[in-house]
Amino acid sequence: MVRRTVVLAFLILSLTYPTLAQITSATASTDKTDYLVGDYINYSIRIGYQKGLTVYAPSIQDSLKGVTIIKQEKPVETEKNGIVDVTYGYILSCYDSAGVTIPSIPIFYRAAGDTALSSVSINPVSFTVRTVAVNMKEGIKDVKQPIKIPFDWRWVLVWLAAALLAIALIHYLYRRYRKMKAASAPVQETVRISPHEAALNALHQLEEEKLWQRGMIKEYHSAITEIIRRYFEERFAMPAMELPTSEAVELLKRRPGSEPIGDLTYDFLSNADMVKFAKFTPMSSVNEEMMKQAYEIVNRTVPSDGSSKNHGEGNVR
Repeated sequence: MVRRTVVLAFLILSLTYPTLAQITSATASTDKTDYLVGDYINYSIRIGYQKGLTVYAPSIQDSLKGVTIIKQEKPVETEKNGIVDVTYGYILSCYDSAGVTIPSIPIFYRAAGDTALSSVSINPVSFTVRTVAVNMKEGIKDVKQPIKIPFDWRWVLVWLAAALLAIALIHYLYRRYRKMKAASAPVQETVRISPHEAALNALHQLEEEKLWQRGMIKEYHSAITEIIRRYFEERFAMPAMELPTSEAVELLKRRPGSEPIGDLTYDFLSNADMVKFAKFTPMSSVNEEMMKQAYEIVNRTVPSDGSSKNHGEGNVR
């Protein structure tokens, strides 16, 4: 009878041992047992189990009363000799003085090839949260005044010297940059051409554009008279661009050197005015004549000390 009982007990232990031995340890702890209100409470759960077992992360939210979870750390897992050791860390805090107990929390797991869900419970953890000790015999003290740091003039002098040094350095670098830029910049020579050369060049360019040949007759007469009026302003120092034809011709006749072109200028400007303001459509020969007259006006008024060759089809000397 005794032998049969021993055999039966051995069979029961042999069947239950693999299941019980799969989780080797499951403990909970805190870094201290005594805290002040608002302190960080480092709470950790450490579980050791055989490799191949599926262990689910513990859920402590519903088990905490009067305690707030500040942060949940990333699990730390190690393995040695087929035993996996994983630690779940939490930072908690409590904002009221009391004795606190985090109850036993179940750890769920499932063995390999087993559909049944099993669990083990970790140990409860207790600690105390208290307020700062206050001596009730002492009276209420006023708030301390801010601490005044004595003013040190040496720091002012140091910063002032540093600022002056920085300004001097920036000024030196700027002047050096300006000198280097001036030295490397190419020297540009300004070539000033005489009024009659500028006018002849402009007339030649207008010929190349062939405005009246393309039907732009009014634009052609406006451009050619503008060239001549601008030439008068530069050559004879008169406001030719602003004056009507009659006044411009009258003023031109008073300028020395304009004698050869008095009547020619009047005919030239009058013809252009008829096209611009009277909507007169001239023949092609008139347009060609206008260019000849323009060249003639410029060539006949070249200063006696000018060294210019005649240009254009209307050159008459």
